Amino acid sequence: MILRPWVIVLAAGGSRRFGGPKLLARIGGETLLRRALRSALGCRPAGCVVVLGARADRLRRELHAWPVRTAVNRRWRSGLAGSIRAGIAALPRAAPAALLLLADQVAIGPAELELLIAAWRRAPRAIVASRSGAVTGPPALFPRRAFADLKRLRGDSGARRLLADPRQRVIVVELPGAACDVDRPAELRRLQVQS
Repeated sequence: MILRPWVIVLAAGGSRRFGGPKLLARIGGETLLRRALRSALGCRPAGCVVVLGARADRLRRELHAWPVRTAVNRRWRSGLAGSIRAGIAALPRAAPAALLLLADQVAIGPAELELLIAAWRRAPRAIVASRSGAVTGPPALFPRRAFADLKRLRGDSGARRLLADPRQRVIVVELPGAACDVDRPAELRRLQVQS
């Protein structure tokens, strides 16, 4: 049997810099949230959890008919770590790994996620992170042995502390598109023109 990780789509943020419900904005006729779901499910994971927070009720309507579980980070204002904890808590006990994907990483598709999964299969106890330029971060895949560390995260830096920990074995996969996320309307307009 081929091991497949679960994907956790982190979609709880308040989109403060965007000034509105960013994940409902559209590129090529598709909302950013649905685009993230297409990428997440396209890599054929064992399952998918979407972590909601701000505007949870509105975003939940976008998930209708998608084969995903949802988790809600009610303390989404306290930072990304709370969403990671909520996602990990929603996984089944047998989940072998979790692939964390930010819902606004619009340049990441199934092919990029498959590269991370392939690296994890070659070293199933290692953390696999993407690198774009000098930045190492999400999407990133964490084996089950790292779940306890993920549950201890606090604040808004996400899992970067774990990725920088010299005691962790971290494999880095070059993914130039990992740095392409949407924080402001101008960034979205640029992407709309390109699509």
